[in-house]
Amino acid sequence: MIRIYDRKYGKYDTEVVVGGKYIEWLYGTMSGKWVLEALVKRKMFSSLYGKLMDLPASRKMIPSFIKENSLDMSGSVKNPGDYESFNDFFTRKLSSESRPFSSDPSMLMSPVDGRMLAYEDIDIDRLVQVKGITYTLGGLIGNGNIKERYTHGTMLVFRLCPLDYHRFHFVDSGICSKPRLIKGGYYSVNPVSLARIPNVYLENKRMYSLMRSDNFSDILIIEVGATNVGSIVQTYSASKRFERGTEKGYFKFGGSTVLLFFKNGAVKIDQDILDETANGIESKVLMGETIGRKARQD
Repeated sequence: MIRIYDRKYGKYDTEVVVGGKYIEWLYGTMSGKWVLEALVKRKMFSSLYGKLMDLPASRKMIPSFIKENSLDMSGSVKNPGDYESFNDFFTRKLSSESRPFSSDPSMLMSPVDGRMLAYEDIDIDRLVQVKGITYTLGGLIGNGNIKERYTHGTMLVFRLCPLDYHRFHFVDSGICSKPRLIKGGYYSVNPVSLARIPNVYLENKRMYSLMRSDNFSDILIIEVGATNVGSIVQTYSASKRFERGTEKGYFKFGGSTVLLFFKNGAVKIDQDILDETANGIESKVLMGETIGRKARQD
């Protein structure tokens, strides 16, 4: 059971896990772990699954997926019957009215729909994966020069499950570097796997880029792939200016994670999110929702 804090209603919910029994089998049994290591975590498996989800025949999955998971499609720019494939549906765009993004430069907004954890005054050599399991920022990006900038800074973790809107956006106006790819496997980023596979984020395929933010200093942005995520697609233009809320990219089918690192003193995260994180509970957030504010004047 995954307990989530719903900020909108101020209550706790239990997350509906798509393929929950399958995940428990893969990560909790000997036979499942053999299949996981031999097949599921490998690029071939996720790439093949991704290609199947691109086929027109995969459209047949859309109505039942919406119905079984009670998805709210009111903000989508397309009707359910207009998608060309399941991946077309999965990477669906939403109207700007359904996810408004504040123009107030002091406000920090969520870049995604997802479940959020926040850590302040971080130790870059002991980043929290789950209780008792840590990893390093240097191992995550493979770059010793960048990591030192975020000593005692703030780390935000956004976990996207298959039911979420799967496009990610810039939290501020500015310029972003070209993304760098680090090859890896395709473990699930569900809390079940995070608790059982050490260094999931270091094992999985990921991309990172450095954003020169107008209001929050340099932000390190990392997108982590997962089981069945055939692609992390970047849609922005490197080294060209953009406004806050601009789309950065999207994940194809599967659960995924976005990590943001801020320098020490750049942001102050809302206290309710910090309190829930301290208790090991993720907070549900929507893209464009206020999650903090600028902490200093440059």
